[in-house]
Amino acid sequence: MASAHDVARYFIALSAGSDEEGISNMKLQKLIYYAQGYHLALHDTPLFAEPIEAWMHGPVCPEVYHRYKAFKSAPIYAPSEDDFTAIFSPEQIELLDEVYEVFGQFAAWKLRDMTHEETPWRYHEKNASVIPHDEMRNHFKTSLN
Repeated sequence: MASAHDVARYFIALSAGSDEEGISNMKLQKLIYYAQGYHLALHDTPLFAEPIEAWMHGPVCPEVYHRYKAFKSAPIYAPSEDDFTAIFSPEQIELLDEVYEVFGQFAAWKLRDMTHEETPWRYHEKNASVIPHDEMRNHFKTSLN
C-alpha cells in the first residue's frame, strides 16, 4: 500500500510539471483528502493508511502536514526522482491524475471552503478527530452518482 507521503510527492511532482506556481501545504492536504475519499468510494479500500483528521481549516493528514509545515503558505518545491509506477497501480495513477485535474485547478482557500461544506469534515469540525474511512467512503460514493 502506498503511503500518504507517496501521494503527497506525486501531487508535488504534478504541480512542478504544470504551469501553476507550486502547491501549498493547505492545497496538498485537500488533494490528499480527495484522493483518499474517491479511492475509498471506488475501491472500498484506502489508498494509504495514515489517518486524516478534521482541523480548523479542513481535512488534514497530520504526518504529511508536519513534513511540509516549514513551507507555511509558500509553494512546496521538493524534487522527486520517484518511479511512481513502482508505487501506484495504473488505476491509482489515473485516479490521482483525475483528482489533480479536477481539484488542482482551485486555490487552497477555495478547496478549504469546499471541504467545509462536506459532511466528513462538518461532522468533526475543529476537534482534530480522525475522519473515519466509512464516513469518507459514504460521502464520496454519493458524489459519484
